[in-house]
Amino acid sequence: MAEVEETLKRIQNQKGVLGIIVVNVEGIPIRSTMDTATTAQYAGLIHQLSVTARSTIRDIDAQNDLTFLRIRSKKNEIMVAPDKEYLLIVIQNPSE
Repeated sequence: MAEVEETLKRIQNQKGVLGIIVVNVEGIPIRSTMDTATTAQYAGLIHQLSVTARSTIRDIDAQNDLTFLRIRSKKNEIMVAPDKEYLLIVIQNPSE
């Protein structure tokens, strides 16, 4: 568990990182550096998006899988690293 904490701290200390959320397979946040309301909003929406993206990739090629999802908007960049048991979501300001 200390290794996970160290990794999260290292990511959080990167320039421009606004927050980190770890979500389980049901879309429930299990760790976050953001406030509760923001965490719930990002967790629910990004979980749905990643499930849809994974399904789309598999529909195109059944042997393939989603390994990373990156979304950039005018204000933020959201990076999602899916795993079997969780999603790692990092929100950052790309202009910093």
